[in-house]
Amino acid sequence: MPPLRTALLQSSGRPGSVAENIQVIDEAAGRAAAAGARLLVCPELFLTGYAIGDDVPRLAEPADGTSARAVADIAVRHGLAVLYGYPERADELIFNAAQLIGPDGTRLANYRKTHLFGCFEQQWFTPGDQPVVQAEVDGVRIGIMICYDVEFPENVRAHALAATDLLLVPTAQMHPFQFVAESVVPVRAFESQMYVAYVNRTGPEGEFEFVGLSCLAGPDGTVRTRAGRGEELVVGDVDPEFLSASRAANPYLHDRRPGLYGSLV
Repeated sequence: MPPLRTALLQSSGRPGSVAENIQVIDEAAGRAAAAGARLLVCPELFLTGYAIGDDVPRLAEPADGTSARAVADIAVRHGLAVLYGYPERADELIFNAAQLIGPDGTRLANYRKTHLFGCFEQQWFTPGDQPVVQAEVDGVRIGIMICYDVEFPENVRAHALAATDLLLVPTAQMHPFQFVAESVVPVRAFESQMYVAYVNRTGPEGEFEFVGLSCLAGPDGTVRTRAGRGEELVVGDVDPEFLSASRAANPYLHDRRPGLYGSLV
């Protein structure tokens, strides 16, 4: 199976303007496709912006709403899958969500953030209750989390046990927590033997300062590609053959003793 070339869009887009952010996705998808990518990953709440305060209810959309159709059109025109973060409206509830659209425009998966970070998120969003959401792109089993979720090792291990190959983590990682991007994410990839694409916002936005440092970490704990602090599109390969060999050489999952871990839950 050939590697899945994956593009990471590090950007804060245009907070408050869904139309402009869809244009940013379109332009990035064109550049990603030109670089041979079959998957484009955008940051947390990219569709609307993160620090939008009271605009959350106004800008929230259903999973099959207008913006989902616009992103599907982008995916089809450029021939690649797209993952984007957005506020999802479902009846009276609003979720911090991320949706994966396939290269043919099909909605492949929709994930709702399970661990809400800070007062802002807890005020506006309802936590999701499905920890493992997966789909497949070009034979690679993809899982989805959002930002704070990846900082809980139990979350990532659940994906490892469900045979996730590539974990997509759109994020809004802010100062002073850059050590998560620098250290925690590569360790998560190694200890659970998977690729992890961690895709951040960048620069000041409201009361927040996003640190960038998006990365694609491999199952050997090394970073395949890393963005700096500014707006950037970086590309890296997810290699199924390397992943298979790494899992054989690092038998964490095989050597687990679940009977000893009952007190953890």
